[in-house]
Amino acid sequence: MDTEKYLKMIKNNPYVIARIENPTEEMKLLAVQTNGLALQYISNPSEKLQQTAVANAPRAIQCIDHPSDALLLQVVQQGWNNLAYIKHPSESLIQEALQQSGWAIKYVAHPSEALQLQAVQQNYDAIQYITDPSPTVQKTAVTANYEALRYIANPDFDAVCLAVQQTEKAVRLVASITKEQFLHFIQLNILVLKYMPKGLSIAKDELEEILKQVLSRDDVDEMYVRNFINCPIDMLSPVDKVLLVDAYGSKKAKRITVDEKLTIQ
Repeated sequence: MDTEKYLKMIKNNPYVIARIENPTEEMKLLAVQTNGLALQYISNPSEKLQQTAVANAPRAIQCIDHPSDALLLQVVQQGWNNLAYIKHPSESLIQEALQQSGWAIKYVAHPSEALQLQAVQQNYDAIQYITDPSPTVQKTAVTANYEALRYIANPDFDAVCLAVQQTEKAVRLVASITKEQFLHFIQLNILVLKYMPKGLSIAKDELEEILKQVLSRDDVDEMYVRNFINCPIDMLSPVDKVLLVDAYGSKKAKRITVDEKLTIQ
């Protein structure tokens, strides 16, 4: 056997290892060093050959019948998306991948809620790879970023409310909103009035009733009051807003209103 000749051939095309009868360990090693996927043409590869192959090409893990836990971990540590090449990964391997990117959840069949939560905590938009995420998973994702709503087909109403509390822009990501729902959103974030869906109409007395309820709370949110005073509301004049606070607002609401009026003067 002309070893040097074979080594030169393997270096040019590692797949020729498949046509070499009784290749030496040196030939096998060169083949997988050049292209890890050449491992598929090597019978009973040693641990060293396996490690070398997956180091070169993580996908080579598919060519190993019974990879060790250490080898599987090596593959995942090389990149979270290598989880795609592992059949029935253990939970510890999945967690290793999720620590790198929540998107790794796309390669997990029927993930537990705990794994789903880990995924969206790492990357909120990983929810796009979760089928029918639970309300808890949805709320965790939108808490991280309201844009998570974009990836939820039928969002849980509580999750939507959390998103709306963060920003009024979240309303634009909800496919259909009833009047009752929108009135509830106003209680959470007065600025949603800027994005009232077409086809919905709210009477002045309906709006005032909601505002009375919110402003009368002892624990009314400070930013809500400040936004209410500054937000241009077509059906309410600046005088109307101050009168509402004066007539129905809690002590906290009145204090914030006075402070805000002094600030903007």
